[in-house]
Amino acid sequence: MVSAGLEILGLSLCVIGSLLVMVACGLPMWKVTAFIEANIVVAQTIWDGLWMTCVVQSTGQMQCKVHDSVLALSHDLQAARALTVISSLMGVLGLMVVIAGAQCTNCIRTEYVKARVVNAGGVIYILSGLFVLVPLCWMANSIISGFHNPQVPPSQKREIGAALYIGWAATALLLIGGALLCCSCPSSGNTGYSVKYAPTAKRSTQNGDYDKRNYV
Repeated sequence: MVSAGLEILGLSLCVIGSLLVMVACGLPMWKVTAFIEANIVVAQTIWDGLWMTCVVQSTGQMQCKVHDSVLALSHDLQAARALTVISSLMGVLGLMVVIAGAQCTNCIRTEYVKARVVNAGGVIYILSGLFVLVPLCWMANSIISGFHNPQVPPSQKREIGAALYIGWAATALLLIGGALLCCSCPSSGNTGYSVKYAPTAKRSTQNGDYDKRNYV
């Protein structure tokens, strides 16, 4: 029961984490306009995402434009695109692997193999969390470095967007859920104890009766 509870809890955290990775991948709010110096009062806000750039007017209108060229993007955006997509695909793969080896399914009959498959799914989810953590930290470091760089004009300075915070939350869920799945210990094939009885020779007394020690 404890092992099944760990599997359900770990799988739930991993599924939520994978969904958050997909949400962060699609959101355009990776880099947000920094309101500093001359940009304190502006009529529009710029969002830079992995796939598009959006301009939000003060009236609430929003216009988005998809990036024309992949090669024209910065290195951090190119890496973020590739790694987040890989992380999302690994999340789907990990879900299928864990379901195949879960105790509530009959895809695999052997209990030992089922536990090993669940452990493999946990490792996949941990790798998925690490894959999405790399572009998040890289992007955050690029944003912070550009923000404190005096050579960058204030109009081009950016701040950390909501997508990065969602990605960090997804990473935490994937790592915790994957660790719980890896803690699912395989059950041994022999559940009972093998008891061997040593045969005792019954000795009789001289008058033909059995010795009383045979009844102890």
